[in-house]
Amino acid sequence: MTHTSTERRASIIHGYGATPGDHWFGRLAGRFEADGIRTVVPALPDSGNPDPDRWAAAAGAVLGTPDAGSIVVAHSLGCVTVLRHLGSLTGPWRLGALVLVAGFVDRLPDLPELDAHVDGVPDVTGLGGHIDRLAVLRSDADPIVPTGHTDRLAGLLGVSELVVPGAGHFLASDGVTSLDEARTAALG
Repeated sequence: MTHTSTERRASIIHGYGATPGDHWFGRLAGRFEADGIRTVVPALPDSGNPDPDRWAAAAGAVLGTPDAGSIVVAHSLGCVTVLRHLGSLTGPWRLGALVLVAGFVDRLPDLPELDAHVDGVPDVTGLGGHIDRLAVLRSDADPIVPTGHTDRLAGLLGVSELVVPGAGHFLASDGVTSLDEARTAALG
């Protein structure tokens, strides 16, 4: 099969302390695969003690230079990692869909160990112009990422946040083992 620039493919980027098999990642990947969209959920290195440069390199190796067929769904610190990668791209690029779940670009009061990730995020205000479908999902009460942080990210990207009631931080321990809202947002 010849790869074309419009072939749809998805990447799901996990967050801090997570693995590809956690939470809703596998089920969402299965839904995309059922839609005929080749999907990867890469394991980012040492997720319990993430290094921002190693995470950016690992995500960059998977994401490369996206095109209109690319779909990226990221969770929490994975959002920061994806935004760092997109902000580092030079030359023309387009991303078919970006769905950020419980994303942030500000320091988290209860997780100062992640400050180095946040401090390396470039200005994201121009990224929306490169993305065909862009969504920022948050819960109505996230115990890890303050809702104001996610709302600010949505504002910087020029979109309104989509609220998923009762989803906490979108973890399996919050009862979130599937996330059809992310699939709907990605596919339009």
